[in-house]
Amino acid sequence: MTDAELRTRMEIVRIDPQDDAALRAWHATYLEADTRGRPFATPWMYEEARATALAPAVGNERLFLSGLVDGEAVCIAQVMLPLKDNLDHVDFHVHTHPDHQRRGYAGTMVRHVETIGRERGRTHLVAMVDHPYDLGPTGAGEPGVELLRSHGFTHSLGEVQSACPLPVPSEVLDGLVAEAAAHHQGYTLRSFVDRCPDEILDSFGRAMGMLVTEAPTGTLDYEPEVFDEERIRSQEAMMAEAGRTSYFTVAQDPSGEVVAYTQLAVPRFDPGRAYQWGTLVHPDHRGHRLGLAVKAVNLALLQEHESDLTAVITYNAEVNDHMIAVNRRFGFEPVARSAEFEKTI
Repeated sequence: MTDAELRTRMEIVRIDPQDDAALRAWHATYLEADTRGRPFATPWMYEEARATALAPAVGNERLFLSGLVDGEAVCIAQVMLPLKDNLDHVDFHVHTHPDHQRRGYAGTMVRHVETIGRERGRTHLVAMVDHPYDLGPTGAGEPGVELLRSHGFTHSLGEVQSACPLPVPSEVLDGLVAEAAAHHQGYTLRSFVDRCPDEILDSFGRAMGMLVTEAPTGTLDYEPEVFDEERIRSQEAMMAEAGRTSYFTVAQDPSGEVVAYTQLAVPRFDPGRAYQWGTLVHPDHRGHRLGLAVKAVNLALLQEHESDLTAVITYNAEVNDHMIAVNRRFGFEPVARSAEFEKTI
């Protein structure tokens, strides 16, 4: 049977998150595609994917799609549709099982996602592809990159994936905390685990919502995200179900407003690693080394509670020289890259 005939036989279905067998088949294809021959991969485990799939659609609606041939999931996609902001966007990932690549399945899935975008009135598609570091910022030559280009997507942003061995020596962290402290007098640092305290929830949400516009985004066009109480509490519940512990440190100005924050996440179902997620300093409060301060305090908090971790992994925009330089002071070194691509429909 020709590849064209195989493509036409692929049936694309939306997975019911309550259908454990179907979701496990979806995840098995995703995991094999993401990790085979890719030592830099940072996959979500099944329990994490299940928690995401079952979570109420608050900030985003997530669609889990399987492309089936003779009942076997050969190609999968996860599609995210923002519900509170950026209502013209569709963010998605496509993965084809390594044993079924080069048969056009991924292209068929990309076209299907584009159709979903049109049906939902969305005009902006965004996809990300991880790739080896030596392929450079655009990932030219990576099959996923070339697939997107062939479907009219253009490169918008290159990111660097970096890893830092743990533990970072306490004297290094103490030195960074002391260095930063001399520059942020009048600000207060505060840490918490998993649940944001009620009294700072609103300003914490405002800070989180700025990340997507204040961090470098290349040619991508975003509006601030809405992190209200409903969305924050829903995310916290989803993280708990996924077995992920979050460590946060924030900086508050003299009025009590959260003007900087950072987050580290520890997956229970993928032991040994932590992930450095968002770090933001409000533009009106830069120059006080608040980014360095919250990251150093938060990493010390992590190491106080998590003694069995071997590395922390993070992503930064390739052009974000300042944050990359800050991370190097903790011991981060580049290990891989990712590239974001966009298409207007």
